[in-house]
Amino acid sequence: MFRFASPEYLYLLALIPALALVFVLSARARRRRLERFGKPATIAGLMPDASPKRVRNKFILYLIALSLLILAMARPQTGAKLREVNRDGVEIMIAIDVSNSMLAQDFEPNRLERTKYSILRMLEGLNEDKVGIIVFAGDAYVQLPITSDYLTARNFVGQISPNMVSKQGTAIGAAITLATGSFTSDSGSSRVLILITDGENHEDDAIAAASHAASLGVRIYTIGMGTPEGAPIRIGDDLILDPKGDIVVSKLDEQTLQQIAVMTGGAYVRAGNQSIGLNEIIEAINNTEKSSLSAMVFEEYDEKYQYFLGAALLILLAGIAM
Repeated sequence: MFRFASPEYLYLLALIPALALVFVLSARARRRRLERFGKPATIAGLMPDASPKRVRNKFILYLIALSLLILAMARPQTGAKLREVNRDGVEIMIAIDVSNSMLAQDFEPNRLERTKYSILRMLEGLNEDKVGIIVFAGDAYVQLPITSDYLTARNFVGQISPNMVSKQGTAIGAAITLATGSFTSDSGSSRVLILITDGENHEDDAIAAASHAASLGVRIYTIGMGTPEGAPIRIGDDLILDPKGDIVVSKLDEQTLQQIAVMTGGAYVRAGNQSIGLNEIIEAINNTEKSSLSAMVFEEYDEKYQYFLGAALLILLAGIAM
């Protein structure tokens, strides 16, 4: 693993293009001043030892040396030793509905984008827990296996879109079944599934899948995205129409989500424009029994700044010698 121990010094790299601009402008000004005294070819003959090319090359060497010095100040390091650590936490699988109905705009800018924003905020507050991501529509897929790497999780959440699942529909049961089998063996009873959907299940028996999850100790919290009144589904500039040519209106189906939550010991939350309820769910999860979860972390780091510093000094000497 590579990292900078003092990354704040990397902001100094902004000096490099600024210095390059100053050099170019000063060279132009110098050339214009010389042209006042005569033709450039004549002046060059009077100054045989002057070499604009050598001046430029020396400046480039100095810029490279300065860049390497800044990198050395930022203290580049590489992970030298992995260690397994145990933390008391909960494994959280987040199943996100990415069907076209999640593009309905009863939330701003739409249900799916509102969901992604809330998950990103939630990940900022996690500490000891592990998290995984499932996306589903007509099928369900593991997008990110259980991990303690929240940075990777945030990157994966940012990439979520309806194009990730080609088969349309809302297979809630498939998402529950897949999540149930995705927890690690050391999670014990600390298994939580957060199911985020509009609840319009058209594909399978979600209740049977939830019953099986409950028997394995999985607690399911459901979040209903949308309103009972519903909203049209817009893809680009076009509204989705049914076979009769009428505008399709996606409405929140709360009954199924409430049943799933109750039978697994979780809770149901109806999302709102201000908050979709993830913060309340995380508070409830923090009060549940936690298990000792193992994770691999880098325990020691080797300093690599000396290589950058040595290269910078060599380049400076080359510039001086030139």
